[in-house]
Amino acid sequence: QVQLQESGPGLVKPSQTLSLTCTVSGGSITTGGAVWGWIRQPPGKGLEWMGAIDTSGSCYYNPSLKSRTSISRDTSKNQFTLQLSSVAPGDTAVYYCARGNQGWGPWGQGTQVTVSS
Repeated sequence: QVQLQESGPGLVKPSQTLSLTCTVSGGSITTGGAVWGWIRQPPGKGLEWMGAIDTSGSCYYNPSLKSRTSISRDTSKNQFTLQLSSVAPGDTAVYYCARGNQGWGPWGQGTQVTVSS
């Protein structure tokens, strides 16, 4: 059974770079037809897809966030990482990682990130 777990700081200062890691167990991020993605939900708003990385390492980004977003992976640890630069209070959200394969699932439990000085 595939499981995902997000990790990273809960508080980031404005203008800094947010970095989150998703650790995957029960399945490899380098095999199969899935993509591995990041999705966030700001308080009181809907889900926003941020980007994903496929099994070959190719990345896909939400155009509205592309200039600030980078996704990478560490295949030796079966992890993939989100970096979001120049964060602002509007980037405060619960951040989720998830597997995408004809729909998103399973999901990690999510991690709250607050952008504040």
